[in-house]
Amino acid sequence: MSRGHDQVLAPEQIAAALEERWSPRVVAELDDNYVKVAKVQGTLGWHAHTDEDELFYVLRGQFRIEMEAQTVDLGPGQMYVVPKGVRHNPVADEECLIMLIERKSTRHTGDEQTEYTRTLEQQLRPI
Repeated sequence: MSRGHDQVLAPEQIAAALEERWSPRVVAELDDNYVKVAKVQGTLGWHAHTDEDELFYVLRGQFRIEMEAQTVDLGPGQMYVVPKGVRHNPVADEECLIMLIERKSTRHTGDEQTEYTRTLEQQLRPI
């Protein structure tokens, strides 16, 4: 059975229970995509996903996506899709809970390696 199927999930509660910052955890999968949640604060770092779009949805708090052409500010219940190939820098000045929807091939910080970079195996760990 696929992850998240036949289950009622509470993404905000799952994200709130996470201890690590900037360490997304897979809570569900649909077709070729993962649904992830994360607790974030501070700056993740500039990166891009060459072949994949990335959807950010704010569950709680305020979230900023800095891009070379613009900056997008998001609050609870708001979402934004960063188009493939666009360099972006996710930022949360205060603790923020987010949900992401990404293709299964999406690498956490693209080709960049930071202290926050997580492998897919780390993201798939049980919560």
